[in-house]
Amino acid sequence: MPGIALVRKPGPRIAEGIVTHIEREPVDPERALRQHDAYVAALAAAGWRVTYVPEADELPDGPFVEDAVVVSRRLAVLTRPGAPERRPEVESVAAAVRELGLKAVRIAAPGTLDGGDVLQVGRTVYVGRSARTSDDGIAQLTGLLPERWIVPVDMTGVLHLKSAVTALPDGTLIGDPRHVDLPGLLVPPEEAGAHVVLLGGDHVLMAASAPQTAAMLEKRGFIVTKVDISEFERVEGCVTCLSVLVAD
Repeated sequence: MPGIALVRKPGPRIAEGIVTHIEREPVDPERALRQHDAYVAALAAAGWRVTYVPEADELPDGPFVEDAVVVSRRLAVLTRPGAPERRPEVESVAAAVRELGLKAVRIAAPGTLDGGDVLQVGRTVYVGRSARTSDDGIAQLTGLLPERWIVPVDMTGVLHLKSAVTALPDGTLIGDPRHVDLPGLLVPPEEAGAHVVLLGGDHVLMAASAPQTAAMLEKRGFIVTKVDISEFERVEGCVTCLSVLVAD
């Protein structure tokens, strides 16, 4: 499974990133950069070839590259973020996916779509209806991915769908039923436990802020790598936000 991991280093203005459902807290940009380096090292250790999108110090939310593109096999769907101030992030990501040889298509105005609202599980693609992703954006994504089964999902109290639910390597959905109503949810002991990145095989990446969930998943037979992303969590980020994985 390992292939290419797209990432972007955080800039000095990361503390100015948009927060919606949490109180704003101070963020240490230097510590955020060290944490990002450790996150990237974990991806590389799992076999992913890291590609950096050009730095964008003027864009506080730039390191959350997941929101700028949705990759399905060799197709890159360039998003139109729901927050207008985030739309300039897309062009540098577009250049990066084209350099990888992916076919690029776009979500067009007036539709909006954030990649953080898109959860791919096998042939199924769950898409959250949120303040950032509109019904028009979901309809456009449906047309661009005719071979996939698109499932719109209502949610409450979180920024993105993947703030509430992700999927384990065996396809089990892990998430918080307070924020999303999906059948068969495995409920984690901690809020951050709802966020996993699939590294290949039975290997997952999780935030260090969810140690009980990590232990629960290890008992279920998964290999868990934990990384400290506390500075990103202060601006409503999670482990899924910080990379786009393009499988070989």
